[in-house]
Amino acid sequence: MSVAFRRDSDEEHLEPKFEIPIPRGPNLVTARGLALIRAKVAEIEALLTRLEGEDAIKAAKRDLRYWNTRAATAELAPLPKGNAVEFGCTVAIAFKGKTRQIAIVGDDEADPALDRLSFSAPLSRALMGAEVGEMLAFAGQEEAIEVIAIGV
Repeated sequence: MSVAFRRDSDEEHLEPKFEIPIPRGPNLVTARGLALIRAKVAEIEALLTRLEGEDAIKAAKRDLRYWNTRAATAELAPLPKGNAVEFGCTVAIAFKGKTRQIAIVGDDEADPALDRLSFSAPLSRALMGAEVGEMLAFAGQEEAIEVIAIGV
């Protein structure tokens, strides 16, 4: 029989399951972010006690490894001073004719739909160190962003 028609098992055709990628760089977190990470660990640990089925348990353990790693490497950032844009602050900006208020947070706390941007996001990096009234370059445009207010 030709090798093309032979099938040893279904296992050889399954996609491999990889670990969840850990973002590069430091794992800076706000107090809220640290609480969210710890809550996620507790949630998955509780879920594991109720799960049945090898695939579901493997997936939950994979998630738990990610969140345990994030909890172990979390670095609670100091509270921002509020005189310049830094990790943990909120910043009101004017960008493309619209006013937006952005919170600069850790990677796992980020939710762009809620204007919670990771400190490693391009917009956050462009804002870091800016003070109220500054005009900043962004996306190849000079004076694309105006810093209106900074909150703690």
